[in-house]
Amino acid sequence: MSATTRTRPQGDAPTAKVSKQGSRARSAHVASTVVMIVIGLAFLVPLLWVVLASFDTEASLSVAWPDRWSLGNFSAIWNAETTFRPLLNSLILCGGATVVTMCAAILCAYPMSRFRFRAKRSLLLTIIFSTGLPITAIMIPVYSLFVQVNLIDSMFGAILFLGASSLPYAIFLTKGFMDGVPIEIEESAWTEGAGVLRALWSVVIPLMRSGLAVATIFTFVSMWGNFFVPFMLLLSPENLPAAVTLYTFSSQYGQVAYGQLAAFSIFYSLPVVALYLFLGRNLGKGFAAAGGVKG
Repeated sequence: MSATTRTRPQGDAPTAKVSKQGSRARSAHVASTVVMIVIGLAFLVPLLWVVLASFDTEASLSVAWPDRWSLGNFSAIWNAETTFRPLLNSLILCGGATVVTMCAAILCAYPMSRFRFRAKRSLLLTIIFSTGLPITAIMIPVYSLFVQVNLIDSMFGAILFLGASSLPYAIFLTKGFMDGVPIEIEESAWTEGAGVLRALWSVVIPLMRSGLAVATIFTFVSMWGNFFVPFMLLLSPENLPAAVTLYTFSSQYGQVAYGQLAAFSIFYSLPVVALYLFLGRNLGKGFAAAGGVKG
């Protein structure tokens, strides 16, 4: 009887342990939910201010419901000088630089992903180091160089420099996605008579669409919000992109037209949203030939 009595508490130990683990899991779930809600509110408040302030002609920095809803802010910026021309310049500048960056990144990442050579590790380390190099540290010599080669206030020169400055991280991203494409699929194309460039264009690039979409979106967004480079290299008002003309909503006395600034911000964000919606279809597809290669 005494032995039976002593063994009964041991049967309850696993149940108590499971309940304790369950309470810990619930506590962790509640804590993570609270943290995510706080982070979501931190991102939601600025967006809410932009929407409300764009319809309020008396908008300020505070998030407030408009006393009278109006389209006056949108009509004030609905002109070529304030909105349309700067946005067009931004599309030309960032779109052209993104094309230059991604084409060069693919061509640079391919040999680093597919071939072995002695300087490969050193080259990779140099690229990684270049991603952390602040753009402000090299703008003075770049400006002097652009003056000597007569590329100041040139959209073509600004496109080249923006593309070159975004190239290291684009190569780093593209190489990582390209490593995920099995080389056996590419070798089968070689046996059919395809050359290196043909295999790259017809086999590798279609299989890494999701990776290229990520790299393209990241490159374009980083250029779209770049203020310093076009501010230094472009001087004429007719060449300035939208990222630079944002400061025109501030007067010389420090006053800011918050309502017009919010309305302009909505138009300013539309190209980025459109690009994400256009390329975002490929983000969830993953590797197109997953499971197609057997070891």
